Amino acid sequence: VVPHTVRDKNIMIGIKLAYYRKKDWKRFFKIIADRESMHDTWYDWHKDFEKTKRDLTNQGFDVVDIVVELDELTEYCRLKGIKNDGKARSQFVQAK
Repeated sequence: VVPHTVRDKNIMIGIKLAYYRKKDWKRFFKIIADRESMHDTWYDWHKDFEKTKRDLTNQGFDVVDIVVELDELTEYCRLKGIKNDGKARSQFVQAK
């Protein structure tokens, strides 16, 4: 007998994705420590965001957009004593 895994189609795994508002992009870009690894424009970022969300949804994940409030993010990083980079932003979003 070959063991196999059955995936229950009624169970969806939730994934939180950071969502940055267009109106916040310029300020966001100024406060992050890893500008070189981030898209230059909100439009480029948003295009990748939509593709990632679509791909995850197609794989069966329940995707939840978490709107990032920049003041909250800045305070989170300050309180944790960490720089505002991709890892910190991911932790911030997952804590929501």
